[in-house]
Amino acid sequence: MGLRRAKALNPDPLSPTVPGTGEAGPDLGAPVSLSGPERSVLSALRSIETLPIDEEELPRRCGLDADQVRGSLQRLRSKHLVVLEEEHQTIHRLTPRGEATRATGLPERRFLSALAERGGSMTLHDAALTGLSQEERSAAIGILRRRGLLAEGLPFRLSAGSKVGADLLPEEVVLRQVAQGDPDIDEAILSALERRGLVRTERRSRKRWAPSDEGRRLPLARGGEEEIGALRPELLLSGAWKERPFRPYDVRADVPFVTGARPNPYVAWLEEFEEVLIGLGFEQAEGPLLETEFWNNDVLFMPQDHPARSIHDALSVEGVEGHPPRADLLARVAAVHEGRPITGESQPVGAGWSGRYDPTIASRPTLRSQTTAVSARFLARQPAPPFRMFSLDRNFRRESVDASHHIEFHQAEGIVGEPGLSIRHLVGVFRSLSEAIGIRDLKIRPSYFPFTEPSIEGYVRHPTLGWIEVFPGGLFRPEVLRPLGIGVPVIAWGIGVMRLAMVSLGANDIRELFSDDLASLRGGGT
Repeated sequence: MGLRRAKALNPDPLSPTVPGTGEAGPDLGAPVSLSGPERSVLSALRSIETLPIDEEELPRRCGLDADQVRGSLQRLRSKHLVVLEEEHQTIHRLTPRGEATRATGLPERRFLSALAERGGSMTLHDAALTGLSQEERSAAIGILRRRGLLAEGLPFRLSAGSKVGADLLPEEVVLRQVAQGDPDIDEAILSALERRGLVRTERRSRKRWAPSDEGRRLPLARGGEEEIGALRPELLLSGAWKERPFRPYDVRADVPFVTGARPNPYVAWLEEFEEVLIGLGFEQAEGPLLETEFWNNDVLFMPQDHPARSIHDALSVEGVEGHPPRADLLARVAAVHEGRPITGESQPVGAGWSGRYDPTIASRPTLRSQTTAVSARFLARQPAPPFRMFSLDRNFRRESVDASHHIEFHQAEGIVGEPGLSIRHLVGVFRSLSEAIGIRDLKIRPSYFPFTEPSIEGYVRHPTLGWIEVFPGGLFRPEVLRPLGIGVPVIAWGIGVMRLAMVSLGANDIRELFSDDLASLRGGGT
């Protein structure tokens, strides 16, 4: 039993071309390969008298769902059987806040009304009684003064010569225009209202379709019979393939370029860096991304009122409760912070920080801002020296994203603990790591960190960005080690591996490491 051959559309130098493209159009001597949904959509378009027709109307006409219609239209368009008219629309709408503000009045209008009720002069105390929130009052005063309607200083009063009556403010005019759908709107004021959350802009695309000349002339498969596109086992077993037409194929079609799977360049680089550290004898450790203030800051002898612990750096978490550490460890850390002797010792470790240590802060949850928290947890297990540990994982900080900063970043934390260590050993570690990944330009300078003393920073040269800091570290202070029961010197660092990766991979912007551009991830398509 032999199989029937699928029909091929052979190249023909005399085949028709699509007007305006110079591309070969459908060979009208044989049915073009169409799926069932494609035939349904094309048949529906050919039966409609008033064309073009909105895309939203076609599912009802074809008896297909919207996704099938959209996919079929795109495939028909690629075969030059339908044409598209696309109209882009920009629609401005009031937000719920804008609707409420239009009903109650803009803060600046309400401020002016309150000023008029008080005879044109209003004290700061009177302004607080206008029913406006602090935010609304500040916004109203700023806007009115920028418009020259409100005089500087106190008490609040209209500027000399300014007249504010029943005339609408420019913002009120634009709000009314948006509500009425008026297209002639002052763009500057509209943008200001968008920033205030009173107006939103929606951009829509209206697509209308019609059959092309080729689509009208194309003979469809007889009787709407479904063509076979793939020989499935049930078709072979039943013999149904003998009675049905095969879907034709076009030997002129381009072969799709397919690339093999490959690792993400940045992820692959991180794995190589891990191998370097493991090769140097380091043990890998992990810790939770959601930490408590105790492990993220307190145990590292960072003051509880340190600016880096504020909302400007740390990212807090709501709706989650943290768990306090062991009571004995919490007591030892509290003693060090307050400059008191640890239980069982006669002298304090150091002067501590001014103020009382607050144990309630220790349980407060926070997104981990540094992998040094992993080092603290490792040391709390009191490993026997000598020991070497590293952790390569994510951290989070409230950063302004730019070429060398990101809100989410990887850090390679590491510690070495054994007798006789000094800052010179740490410099040697930095040089070994930079040379292992092919970086030769390295310079070291003194620095300061709350939990290391002495402290240093290592810089490497980026070909575009210049010198960037990637190797911060130092020797853990006694205030960190003694509460954890560690009696040997410990050198520690938190390497900015994302910046190191930028130098190694030739990236000029840290955001390139998170790129989803397939061409760049494939190495330019090779």
